[in-house]
Amino acid sequence: MHEQQGASVRELMAENAALRRQLASLIDQAESNHAIMMRHQAFDLELVGAGSFQELVATIFRQLPIVSSLDIVTLSLVDSGADIFTVMHKLGVDFDSLPNLLFHEHPEELGFDFEPGHPPRPRLVPYHPVSHASAFPHPPAGLASVALVPLLRNKRLIGCLNLGSRDPSRFTPLLGTDFVEHMGSIIAICLENVISNEMLKYIGLTDALTGVYNRRYMDRRLAEEVGRARRQGYSIACMYIDVDHFKQVNDTHGHQAGDDVLREVASRIKDELRMSDTLGRFGGEEFVVLLIDADLESAKLVAQRIRAGVAGQDFLLAEGEALPVTVSIGVAALDDAEGDDPIEDVASALVAQADQALYQAKQNGRNQVVSAA
Repeated sequence: MHEQQGASVRELMAENAALRRQLASLIDQAESNHAIMMRHQAFDLELVGAGSFQELVATIFRQLPIVSSLDIVTLSLVDSGADIFTVMHKLGVDFDSLPNLLFHEHPEELGFDFEPGHPPRPRLVPYHPVSHASAFPHPPAGLASVALVPLLRNKRLIGCLNLGSRDPSRFTPLLGTDFVEHMGSIIAICLENVISNEMLKYIGLTDALTGVYNRRYMDRRLAEEVGRARRQGYSIACMYIDVDHFKQVNDTHGHQAGDDVLREVASRIKDELRMSDTLGRFGGEEFVVLLIDADLESAKLVAQRIRAGVAGQDFLLAEGEALPVTVSIGVAALDDAEGDDPIEDVASALVAQADQALYQAKQNGRNQVVSAA
């Protein structure tokens, strides 16, 4: 009898111990889930608070692998005509620091099945180096499973969030997709908002007629580059360009012809510039070019190419008439940005020197390049 009671007590004690272990495990799991939830909530708030395209994308690449214990995260964006890339580049986005940001011309390149009336769903599958090469062009060794999460706005595919893990069981077709769909929704909303804001910013900094930057942007960029030249010790140069006898074009051929001439002049100037250089319209028929890491001699060579490019071929007006157009160019350089003068004053002085050289070019007969003394 006593032995039976003892056995029962031991069984109860063992059962209690097992229950306590289960309870402790459940508490640990609950605490772990709570910690994960708090990390993701903090991640969502950081995404929503991102003030620029670069900040948002950098946050995704920096935080998401940590928050979700992933081995790689890439982001594919649908960018027909390279509009997003072009605008972000012009706004100063450093794409070299975002190697996992990928651009695609067409939504079909993202690899989803499109059915009428049914938006694409996330794909949680084993990693395949050929099938997933566009989403993971530089995969880590041992990549085993991936989640391709469509980014949708108003049923329109704007991109794809690509998640990768070395754990083959991390992403499988049998797993639910609610969590990654929620993540994709947050990121899609934030991307659309920040891209729209950046586009509006770009529009506010560009000249509506020619599509090049306006004076407000150029003034800001000049000051930024003078400051950067001081820190990094390189030369910058400035060109002031004026379309010769432009008033005669308007008076003789009309303002529409004048607008066409300005657009074509801007296009021919851009043809001679590097991606790092900046072109802006200062007003009327005046343009300013900022050359990065360029001394006076190299700037004069570029200016001569611009002058020749404008004068070398007549402009074809809408009514079919060929119109010869020339430009005069003043060039100045800032070879030593060191000093105590305010950056804005140094930038203004650089433009003034180029403007004075332009005046001399016009005095000398136009269609020529003159450099500041």
